[in-house]
Amino acid sequence: MINSLKSDSFFSLRSDLFTRIFEKYKYPWEILPHIRMIAEQLIMCGMDGYTLISDGVFIGKDTRIDKSAHIEGPCIIGHGCEVRHGAYIRGSVIIGDRCVIGNSSEIKNSIMMDGSQAPHFNYVGDSVLGEKSHLGAGAICSNLRSDGRNVVITGDGISLDSGFRKFGAILGDNTEIGCGAVLCPGTLIGKNTTVYPLTLTRGVYPEYSIIKNNGSVAKKVASE
Repeated sequence: MINSLKSDSFFSLRSDLFTRIFEKYKYPWEILPHIRMIAEQLIMCGMDGYTLISDGVFIGKDTRIDKSAHIEGPCIIGHGCEVRHGAYIRGSVIIGDRCVIGNSSEIKNSIMMDGSQAPHFNYVGDSVLGEKSHLGAGAICSNLRSDGRNVVITGDGISLDSGFRKFGAILGDNTEIGCGAVLCPGTLIGKNTTVYPLTLTRGVYPEYSIIKNNGSVAKKVASE
């Protein structure tokens, strides 16, 4: 089971940037304490087509940032992105190309790969969002247990201490998270999986699944 939790099980890593970033990390959550350092190094070395717009904030071409958005460094935002009204980026964030951070959405110490979206009232803390993953309005990546203990990854007979007090979610490529869903700390969701609205998730979910708000998990049929 543990081998199915490797980074390449969740992400295609078609982007050269994210291939380089993840090549040192066997499991995707291992990158979390290093995001700040990686962002700082990338900014220091420079990236083609990027502009430093303020201290530690590096953005790509054709990226639009609303004047009401607040961005703290180190932060890298790729080409063709939208940072909309009231967005709050708290630093230690790396965002790929064609991403959306929307109205009243907050993101900290996280990675959003190309085409991923947190467009409406979302919280993304200590998480990794795969390519073209999408959070419905009000969906939350919760990153801290109520008892303050380390987040434990559970599923299919495993119980793995992540070593982190703060660890949100890992979303594989093309995941769709319904409105109002809450992803408990340490949730791992495989590629091409759909989570119904108002669903509470916990543990590890396989790729090509449908996670329903009655707690059941179904397999997607080929046509989906």
